[in-house]
Amino acid sequence: MDILLDDEASVYGDVLENILSHVPLVDLVPASCVSKSWSRAITSSLQCFNKPKPWLIIHTQCTRSPYDISVHAYDPRSHVWIEISQPSIKYVSALRSSHSNLLYMLSPSKLSFSFDPMNLTWHHVDAQHVWRTDPIVAHIGGSIVIAGGTCDFEDDPLAVEIYNTESNTWETCESMPAILKDSAASTWLSIATTGDKLVVAEKFTGVSYCFDPKTKKWIGPYELRPDPRIFHSVIGFSNNRLILVGMIGDVENVTRLKIWKVDTESFECEEMAEMPLELIKKLKSDTFGVSSISVCLGGDYVYMSKSSEMAEEIVGCEFINGGGVRWWSMINEAAGDGIRSERVVFTCSVIGLSDLQRAMSLENRKFAVKL
Repeated sequence: MDILLDDEASVYGDVLENILSHVPLVDLVPASCVSKSWSRAITSSLQCFNKPKPWLIIHTQCTRSPYDISVHAYDPRSHVWIEISQPSIKYVSALRSSHSNLLYMLSPSKLSFSFDPMNLTWHHVDAQHVWRTDPIVAHIGGSIVIAGGTCDFEDDPLAVEIYNTESNTWETCESMPAILKDSAASTWLSIATTGDKLVVAEKFTGVSYCFDPKTKKWIGPYELRPDPRIFHSVIGFSNNRLILVGMIGDVENVTRLKIWKVDTESFECEEMAEMPLELIKKLKSDTFGVSSISVCLGGDYVYMSKSSEMAEEIVGCEFINGGGVRWWSMINEAAGDGIRSERVVFTCSVIGLSDLQRAMSLENRKFAVKL
């Protein structure tokens, strides 16, 4: 970069834009301030040569006071890991994530949540009326939906409440379907938001329902089991696609892992990809086999890892225009310190130059590319 800055006049047009396409996005922020011509070149390079892609962001929260949170991100555009230093987030309870880019902490008295791409802004509100320990939590439009996961002494284990972010009020809704009574918790349910609806699916049976926050009603059931041999599945929504990731076989012997596209009206499934066998091994826990996986989606990318412990490797899948897929695996730089006394959660969002410019303009927030 120093050579280019010293000799700006001799590097321009497509040559400059092509060079900039190899520069990590975090380094393009200061470069965009060099001059108007450089700013235009960076914008053109991001549009034509190497577009911004979804970052996988790993948040690790210490399980002991003061419950500090460290953040690492993987940028597939430049194939680099980035360590993000930021101010401590006000502790409410254990950090959790939901449907790719929602972070939240929930206690009997307080709900804290963040849903912008880099989780820069946190909202702190009084908690819902029903005490919950492991509910499903979703952000849909201007609402936060909290369902199930209630404590044993609550009258309705399937209670649903909505927090309206515009009026700052809680509303009670129709309870979850009775068939979900024994699985109404985030441990057993996978969720996805389609923009206007919440889709809930049992991880082990594929029984699914849709919730409309406008009508406050549940629709279903549907069956998300395109292969009867699936023993564990996870859903997600990205790039206008509802995605189903299913493991076939059993915990001790996962024979296949497939990805399906799900029609949001009929809930029919169309197979999109199958993970190579050598990558399935990277999802295996030394203790539990492949009992469950964590899945994060953003744009055309799906990131997968074992969910029972800090994964040393992460498997990625990219949907290529024209119907193809690209599989790969990478070392998880967030696991490099070997610390296990941490809670690990994942988010995934397409991070653009403007997102980084905003983040870097904030006080006490730094980004360092890990070499």
